Amino acid sequence: MSKFLIVGLGNIGDEYSNTRHNIGFMVLDEIARENNLKFTTDRLASVAQYKFKGKTLVLVKPSTFMNLSGKAVNYWLQAEKIAKENLLVITDDIALPLGSLRMKGKGSDGGHNGLKSIQETLNSGEYARLRFGVGSEFSKGKQVDYVLGKWSDEENKILGPRIKMAIEMIQGFSAIGLQRTMTAFNNK
Repeated sequence: MSKFLIVGLGNIGDEYSNTRHNIGFMVLDEIARENNLKFTTDRLASVAQYKFKGKTLVLVKPSTFMNLSGKAVNYWLQAEKIAKENLLVITDDIALPLGSLRMKGKGSDGGHNGLKSIQETLNSGEYARLRFGVGSEFSKGKQVDYVLGKWSDEENKILGPRIKMAIEMIQGFSAIGLQRTMTAFNNK
């Protein structure tokens, strides 16, 4: 199949822009910027499409807020007739150091509300995800403040090249598949 659903997790609204929890939106926004795409507001999400090496990538930024992301994912999988094997979710991960990128073919929600919603809605953890490390520089009990906090100037210097690599991984997922992309990029 030549169609892929690429979902960047985040929260809508200006107060959430440029926060750690919105790294999924930031990656898709950079793809849109590089390819001169415009997101349009559609059912449960902002959506854009582009072609990469003969594949169609449907980019989705859910407008449901993080803890209801599964609704948007399920809707767009069905609306675009995309198999779950061609779904890739980009999410922030506090268990990984800042800028670390890990692609996996399945897994648990790891306490992430967006992934939890997707797994409950799809009734499965069998979907690919690209985990973008945001670090864990927070005090006990301050996790929510940390992930909803803005990136520092120092962090922003690291983000640019890592977002570019995340885009390469997304393109790899669509062009050469999950396993080869994991082999080529994980631990870089």
